Amino acid sequence: MRANFAAVAIAGLAVISPFYSALRAQEAPSGSRSVWDGVYTQEQAERGHSLYNQHCASCHGDTLAGGEVTPPLAGGDFLANWNGLTVGDLFERIRRSMPQNDPGRLSRQEDADVLTYILSFNKFPAGKTELAHNTELLKQIRIEATKPDPKNDK
Repeated sequence: MRANFAAVAIAGLAVISPFYSALRAQEAPSGSRSVWDGVYTQEQAERGHSLYNQHCASCHGDTLAGGEVTPPLAGGDFLANWNGLTVGDLFERIRRSMPQNDPGRLSRQEDADVLTYILSFNKFPAGKTELAHNTELLKQIRIEATKPDPKNDK
């Protein structure tokens, strides 16, 4: 009886293990970066500001506060909605569904530039390297609503 139980347990682990590995692979790696690490340049955010004004402000507003049917892209509600997700998740949402009247009209580079403006407006710091427009790379950058305490990294 114990041999049967052991065999069933081992078989169960063999079935579950690949799914668990796949789930773990979807999580941000432990050494991944966050939006607090300066993941875009100020120049890129300026390009994004111009694109935002052209393609996004009519629905999301000049202050990124959203409208009657459009969600905010800045502030507490926005950060609460995206906290713990990745920049890649937000990039894909923008890429696949915006602008609402013509989704996918912007290039991947333009989408990344708009995203950097959103990050800049939310007071995440600029850095020395432009934000990539490759989803897999962007999925390695966590969105964290509050700046991590460096003391907790020890």
